[in-house]
Amino acid sequence: MPTYYITTLNFAIPFFITLIAIEIFFSKVYNKDYVIRSMDTLSSLCSGLTNIVKDVLGLTIIIVSYSYIVDNLAFFKIESSFLVYVIAFIGIDFAGYWVHRINHSINYFWNHHIIHHSSEEFNLACALRQSISNFFSISFIFLIPTALIGVQAEVVGVLAPLHLFAQYWYHTRLIGKLGFLEYVIVTPSHHRVHHAINKEYLDKNLSQVFIIWDKLFGTFQEELDDVPPVYGVKRPLRSWNPIKINFSHLFLLVRDAWRTSDFIDKFKIWFMPTGWRPEDVEKKYPVKSIDSVYDYEKYYPILSRELQYWSWYQFIVVFVFIMYFINNLHILSFTDATLFASFIFICIYSLTSLMDKEKKSWIVEFIKLSFGFLLLFYTNNFSELEMIIPFYETIISSYLIVSFLVVTYFNRYELRL
Repeated sequence: MPTYYITTLNFAIPFFITLIAIEIFFSKVYNKDYVIRSMDTLSSLCSGLTNIVKDVLGLTIIIVSYSYIVDNLAFFKIESSFLVYVIAFIGIDFAGYWVHRINHSINYFWNHHIIHHSSEEFNLACALRQSISNFFSISFIFLIPTALIGVQAEVVGVLAPLHLFAQYWYHTRLIGKLGFLEYVIVTPSHHRVHHAINKEYLDKNLSQVFIIWDKLFGTFQEELDDVPPVYGVKRPLRSWNPIKINFSHLFLLVRDAWRTSDFIDKFKIWFMPTGWRPEDVEKKYPVKSIDSVYDYEKYYPILSRELQYWSWYQFIVVFVFIMYFINNLHILSFTDATLFASFIFICIYSLTSLMDKEKKSWIVEFIKLSFGFLLLFYTNNFSELEMIIPFYETIISSYLIVSFLVVTYFNRYELRL
């Protein structure tokens, strides 16, 4: 993982969280109708952490690298200049539009993107719901035009995270329409349409920075005053657990492919339009879908104040673990890094399972306890702490034990509510 990406994360993560805090402040002080739900926000933040871990481990398969295309097939070689960065940014945005459109159009690829639409709210936090299930990247296909004119891989590598971060700000309901900018860039109004499940808005406004792609390719829809957007997905996921959400659609496809008696449908299902299911499976195993978007009751389990405080405390601990992890990744072996990443995923799975009031969440917490002790005493993952924190082994051990006891307590008493 390039060091500049780690450096960017160290600045970007606190910056994004600060903006979320500012949005919450303005919603409470200046717009009482703009409700930001605590557990939904926490679920979004947890999803963002899982994506960071997956990205820094580089767990994505690319069939043909961008560098290979530039080195072997490019018609020109463009020297580094301001113009090259402009061309590269436009090329990345063009590719982003088409990848985004495919994610919305084909059953298999929808699993890559469903996490981003899983929140039933629309705010800055939901922008952090990024995929951990996209192990197979098709971006290189749509970056071929950029590669063929000789834009170097290093330029694309620098701009790609900036292009992603540029999509953060418009995930808000606090900002209305922005005049002439509505004709040029993607605005909050455009993106509210994109996240809505109203029939008027479904699968519209797929552009990422420049709205021109939607207008060129017929997927643009203005936000209508008489059609308030309703957010989420048509088949409600009803969970705070980002790991379960990331693979929910994939598991449905696997089950449907297994259950259908039509041999062709077993293969066809993966490449059909998003939501398509074999006819025999649809009849025998119906999946609940939202018919009337304005009558749907949002997912929000009743949690005690104590459990909500505990959930936020657990998030802070996991956040510290992740910041330690990404800043010490360069000294860890791939095995140790993978084990630490697995531990973080277990922490988030345990935390969000408890938020979902799953009665067996204590089992996941016990796995976390056991795995944590394995990392602490049988790997080099925490060795750097020896120079920073006295008695770090005692501190981490105590945290793991207390965490298990508290989760067990909530399982015994809270989940009866």
